[in-house]
Amino acid sequence: MQTSTGPAALSRSKTNLALATLFLGMFVLGSGELLVVGLLNLIAADLQVPIPTAGVLVAAYALGLAIGGPILTALTIRLDKRTILIATVVLVIVLTLVPVLTTSFGLFVAARTVIGALHGLFVAVGFVLAMSIVPPERGGRAISVVVSGLFVSTALGVPLGTLVGQVLGWRGSFTAVAVLSVVALIATLLLIPSMPSTGGGAGSQAKYAFAPRVLAALAVNVVAFAAVYSALTYIVPFLESVTGISGAVISVFLLAYGAATAAGSFAGGRFADQNAARTLVVGSIGVAVSLLVLHLVGTIPVLVALALLAFGLFAMGMVPSMQYRVVVLAGPGAQLASSLPASAANVGIALGAFAGGVAIGTFSASSAVITGLIIAVISIPVAWAAGFLKPPVVADATVPAVATPEPA
Repeated sequence: MQTSTGPAALSRSKTNLALATLFLGMFVLGSGELLVVGLLNLIAADLQVPIPTAGVLVAAYALGLAIGGPILTALTIRLDKRTILIATVVLVIVLTLVPVLTTSFGLFVAARTVIGALHGLFVAVGFVLAMSIVPPERGGRAISVVVSGLFVSTALGVPLGTLVGQVLGWRGSFTAVAVLSVVALIATLLLIPSMPSTGGGAGSQAKYAFAPRVLAALAVNVVAFAAVYSALTYIVPFLESVTGISGAVISVFLLAYGAATAAGSFAGGRFADQNAARTLVVGSIGVAVSLLVLHLVGTIPVLVALALLAFGLFAMGMVPSMQYRVVVLAGPGAQLASSLPASAANVGIALGAFAGGVAIGTFSASSAVITGLIIAVISIPVAWAAGFLKPPVVADATVPAVATPEPA
């Protein structure tokens, strides 16, 4: 994918510091996004709402990111990228403190929705800026540095935040996220270079980015993430009620899952290069088998930990292939389409959180895992059918290199 003309050339050290700052921003936002999962019981009890109702916090964030992120990106497209990042982090700090300073569940949901939209904006602008400060041949590595902030937040930020919540209360965890956001703001002010707007081109790409084949590929993302988050959103109640663990031990299990997601996301890139379509089928099968095992051995802690490891490996191992398939199938619309997988994934997260909430509210703590299993089984034929989709045949030689069709 071609990079746009960005800020003046930076020294290697300044470039690395800027990328590290974007990594930190992604780490903080990723930690804040999933923190609710590990603190759901505490939040529900403190605010006196049912656990399924508390799950709305996950769905609200996901919908904010999926819908609000692209909207904010479009509205701010002509502004300096550094200015956008600064304003985004400032608003995140303020909104993260809303649930700390109030007992209103409605305000909590509203704040989470807006933070989700700001998260989507940060992701979009962060990728553009990262690619602009490195030579074109290093654009992919720059993106990997930035996105790894999300992977590390899953592996470390969420379990540590959950542990803080167990010791200091869930508001203490949100305060910690706000403090880290202040650090990210200072780093952004000092280390991120100015990058004025450089024009568009989205209109000419839209017919390729939103073609039926691309939308079909995005459907795989939606179903796959719905399967994962039907179970993951309510994994703490499952661990407490079925597995019989509580308190700080839960953080250990979440850490195992987080470490597996980090490893899976990095390993998944290699499989995506080999055959992304096949990887999505194998990953869907792996998620289904992992959830089946989790349900069957739910009362045995050691086996539950192993099932969560496999669950994380397969679930996040699919992510690089999801991104790759969408970009390939979009052809000349690859740059615009590259922003769509995150939205599709968060639609799936919202649907999964809702489905799991309905199940756990109607039946038992284990029903969310069963719901995830059912959706995962459905995702297998969806991924298989999407594997037959082919990229557009375009005579224009300027099609981005990332849109090169993958081998059969």
